[in-house]
Amino acid sequence: MYGAIFGDIIGSRFEFDRGGKTKDFTLFTADDDFTDDTVMTVAVAEGLMKAGKDASVTEIRRAVTAAMRAWGQKYPNAGYGGNFYRWLFVWSDPRPYGSYGNGSAMRVSAAGWLYDTLERTREVARATADVTHNHPEGIKGAECTAAVIFLARTGASKDEIRDYVVREFGYNVSTRLRELRKQHRHDESCQDALPKALVSFFAGKSYEDVVRNAVSLGGDTDTIAAIAGSMAEAYYGVPIGLIAEGLKYLPEDMMEVIGEYEKMRVNDHASKGEQERRFGNNRFIKLAVARLAENPEQENLFTVLGVLTKRVKEDGEAIAPMVDVNQVMRNIDLNQVCVGDSITLDSEMRLIFETLQDEQGREWIPLFTDENELDAGETANVRINVPIRSILENGLTSERAEGVVINPFGQSMVLDKQLLQMFLGHVDEIE
Repeated sequence: MYGAIFGDIIGSRFEFDRGGKTKDFTLFTADDDFTDDTVMTVAVAEGLMKAGKDASVTEIRRAVTAAMRAWGQKYPNAGYGGNFYRWLFVWSDPRPYGSYGNGSAMRVSAAGWLYDTLERTREVARATADVTHNHPEGIKGAECTAAVIFLARTGASKDEIRDYVVREFGYNVSTRLRELRKQHRHDESCQDALPKALVSFFAGKSYEDVVRNAVSLGGDTDTIAAIAGSMAEAYYGVPIGLIAEGLKYLPEDMMEVIGEYEKMRVNDHASKGEQERRFGNNRFIKLAVARLAENPEQENLFTVLGVLTKRVKEDGEAIAPMVDVNQVMRNIDLNQVCVGDSITLDSEMRLIFETLQDEQGREWIPLFTDENELDAGETANVRINVPIRSILENGLTSERAEGVVINPFGQSMVLDKQLLQMFLGHVDEIE
């Protein structure tokens, strides 16, 4: 869901060809804001959570309709289309109105993450679309977006995803980006948005690169970037620093829904194979760190670095907490982090990733190997699952933090910038 929301925010200031069709631009500026894409993405996520995993199609439609109308009326100036605006505010008995607009695809990302099978994912995507966008093209756009997310998050290659998209949905994804830029017209239909978003995704090399591809096509940039970004998040993940920047644009009520959704997504609905890939082997990090904490010899340090290398190469993920502007944390009892260093939480928080401050006033970015490690202390109410590599890279490049601390509430290890630079350089040399 982060992928769709940040794509929307980044693309918002370039809509209607205000971006010069280039990939060279600053990601976040003061001119950015969330639009109807974000509002409805949050609404659909809330509706699906309220309906429950095993809800019938009728129950899903009812819950999603209620959530979309509630959130739309709460944020009435987010840029809705004319028919959708009437559906939100005018009609006492809202019914689908045959739309094939790209709104069905831009809001569906939660459905791509919450279910255990591709068949159920597509069924739920259809249900979220046809409360308004019940034209076959509107339904197809939602199904395709959710299916790509499901396939990407469960380990399918881009070639496998491309073959599935062409076979099942018939979209043309063979046109190159430079040709799409030449053919551009402002079009808010699924027929236009899905091929552009898909090509942006297939041509991209990272989450950021995919979003830049989408924005560079011009036209309905916020929605194309939201759709492409939702696919890219499932395939690449979203860098931790980018998440920290993007979340600053969101109000507290949206943050609450996102926090609930992330916890539900990770704990309840990820497949066993996905959980093992993302978190299972983190137990080896935990064991190696515990051995180093008990016996800080060079051999044990090398063991930790070896395990970290393996997890980075596996695209393993860890947990990073985030602090809410309204939270103040004090008097946290923390265990030893490194020899001679005890850690306390900074008491002045804002909407950023949580950092820990040691007795010398130095700040560290925490990396939690599992939920139990995170729950061992008092932490932020928003928990984000990100690639281990992203956390380590952020610790190296952050101007604020001195590095990364692994499992700070238990047997822990600190990786300062010098060690991180050595480690990441070593990982990049390994094929």
